[in-house]
Amino acid sequence: MTRLVPVVVLALAALAAPVVRAADDAAPRAVVAQVTDAALAVLRDNRLGADEKRHRLEDIVYAHTDFATLSRLVLARNWSRFSEAQQREFMDQFRRHLALTYGRNVESYHDETVQITGAREEPGGDWTVQTKIVRGGPDDVLVDYRLRRQADGSWKIIDFVIERVSLVANYRSEFQEILSHGGPAELLRLLAEKNAKGELFKAPG
Repeated sequence: MTRLVPVVVLALAALAAPVVRAADDAAPRAVVAQVTDAALAVLRDNRLGADEKRHRLEDIVYAHTDFATLSRLVLARNWSRFSEAQQREFMDQFRRHLALTYGRNVESYHDETVQITGAREEPGGDWTVQTKIVRGGPDDVLVDYRLRRQADGSWKIIDFVIERVSLVANYRSEFQEILSHGGPAELLRLLAEKNAKGELFKAPG
């Protein structure tokens, strides 16, 4: 997954093309456009150094991602094995790990653009906004954003699907193996250790 997650930075870094859309999917599409526009402005700002760009991109992603839901989806049935304190620690450490993962690739942006190619409603009311990172020909990359309506009516991202590979599903597989052998304490220890060293989890398989 570590070879795929960096593509998220490109997905968050490109300008969404104007589209004609129905009212029911307007809000999820607007979130994706807002995130990509804001990230693009950061990445194109030559006055900013790499570290400042990373911090600003983190702020953008944090503001538009529902990390509580994303964390529960990643842990799935294992969520209930964590105490409330462990759940809070996992959310914090996992968010830091994702920031570490995509933050390494800020300088890989080379004026790619993104087209919003469609949107569909999912069971339960979530929406998936489909995009394509345009690099030219076979190098184009498909990135879907899954969004969920919040209690206040806003929409936030709960998963990234890159070339039909779900970030949530891949981390779930990775963490399930750790949890089956060491439990919540071991997963939290490994996350904290890797974050402190700046190391990434290997991609499953």
